[in-house]
Amino acid sequence: MAAKGKEYIWGLGRRKTSIARVRIAPGTGIVTVNKRPVEQYFPVERRRNDFIQVLETAGVADKYDVFVNVKGGGPTGQAGACLMGLSRALIKADPALEPNIRPYGFLTRDSRMVERKKYGLRKARRGCQFSKR
Repeated sequence: MAAKGKEYIWGLGRRKTSIARVRIAPGTGIVTVNKRPVEQYFPVERRRNDFIQVLETAGVADKYDVFVNVKGGGPTGQAGACLMGLSRALIKADPALEPNIRPYGFLTRDSRMVERKKYGLRKARRGCQFSKR
């Protein structure tokens, strides 16, 4: 799939149950998620901006082509995983970008997960409805 002379830089991102494998290569700023344009894969502008804001923060929005394979979880988790993977790939490509990226928390793994359901309860903490009669 790689064109001749194109070297990819990889970054792996995780959030909730989503895993994103991000490849970047020098290019014109094309962003593709699961072989679809980012506007089509993330139709909600907020999630799309969550993912792409790291490029604008680092000031390299039109210098790299971004290719993402993401699976698992929902749209919010996938956008967060893509953000982290892209941040890691950018740091590998140019370590001088780290002081611009790190203060925003783009490189920090969000460790929050869904709490497990406990026996005797309807959900993790929600009990059965109380009935007086």
